[in-house]
Amino acid sequence: MERENRSLKELFQQEFSKMVAVISKQFGLQHIELAEDIVSETFLLAAETWGMKGIPENPTAWLYVVAKQKTLYHFRRTKIYEEKVVPELAVPSVEDEPDFSTQNIRDSQLQMLFAICTPAIASEAQIGLALRILCGFGIDEIAEAFLSNKETINKRLFRAKEKLREEKIKMELPPENEIASRLDNVLHILYLLFTEGYYSKTQNAILRKDLCLEALRLCLMLTEYKSTDEPQTNALLALMCFHASRFNARQTSEDALILYEDQNEALWDQALIQQGVYFLERSVQGEEITSYHLEARIAYWHCLKEDSPEKWEDILYLYNQLLTINYSPSVALNRAFALYKVHGAPAALKEAEQLRLEHSHFYFILLGELYKAIDVNKAKSNFERAWSLAKTETEKENIQQKINNLAQP
Repeated sequence: MERENRSLKELFQQEFSKMVAVISKQFGLQHIELAEDIVSETFLLAAETWGMKGIPENPTAWLYVVAKQKTLYHFRRTKIYEEKVVPELAVPSVEDEPDFSTQNIRDSQLQMLFAICTPAIASEAQIGLALRILCGFGIDEIAEAFLSNKETINKRLFRAKEKLREEKIKMELPPENEIASRLDNVLHILYLLFTEGYYSKTQNAILRKDLCLEALRLCLMLTEYKSTDEPQTNALLALMCFHASRFNARQTSEDALILYEDQNEALWDQALIQQGVYFLERSVQGEEITSYHLEARIAYWHCLKEDSPEKWEDILYLYNQLLTINYSPSVALNRAFALYKVHGAPAALKEAEQLRLEHSHFYFILLGELYKAIDVNKAKSNFERAWSLAKTETEKENIQQKINNLAQP
């Protein structure tokens, strides 16, 4: 029974989004909630049937057949009712059953990705919809990822779907002349989705990894279509590969965070690093340098453990460029650390203290590191401030260790 539950859960994550995308494409995005209900009912029937009879030889095919039957039954029943009882209401055609072929699934998911990433919906709601509709995450998992509750997430998703209906968003790729601008928004959402997993506050290690892998999968899908296989798409995919390659080295078996300098290089996924190099090389074919290109180059350097002057000089150069393209406090903070590695603590302190990021524990961790060799008391004071601002017990433990190390000869 445990094996059946595990298999069904894995199938749900793999197939839920595909089935919802295909049904929504055929009958219209205004029926997206109905598509979710039909697919959920299909999995509920699978749980009941397989629990008694065992898992079928081809469980995916079983799910598709049942989903087709349920879809046709619902729309035929609705059509009869509305033609005879409420004739003024139009219903979708039910002449053809849903097409669950591999190509149609991929096309439907790509179109769904562009539909969800419409500028008409706020970024946070877009991420929630992407997790639910494109990644097959349950409401509980989405709530945990956002450090929220089921009621809040349900309301957010409901409002987002209402917006899709109000704006009459269609499941189709934008016209050729609009793809570039719409692709920027799609890539931004995938970047945020990956970041939500990589820097997640949740203690669920499996969930954090799943978030990153789903963002990777969707970004890879974009590279498989000529109209979306752009240099910036490949740059973002390279960035994700480099970061994901160190995922297993970032935490202990007890889920404690392992800082970069303490990571075991043998645990880095070399195959993912090579994939990152491949997509980074593909990304240089265009004329525009985006923030994804720069961040991918920086992430590549962090896949090389040696601490050479060349490495940090190039990282500092890349951060200088990144600040001019896409300024953010976190980029400025990371640049200050690179400045420290190249020109030493005094030069880095001069610039870091001007940032005045008073609510960031990362800021005070950096100040503590920079003061270590200059003024131990100031280093301790900054680490203590960082400890008070840290949001998780893991972060507090790491900062406390830094404070303890200061007291050691």
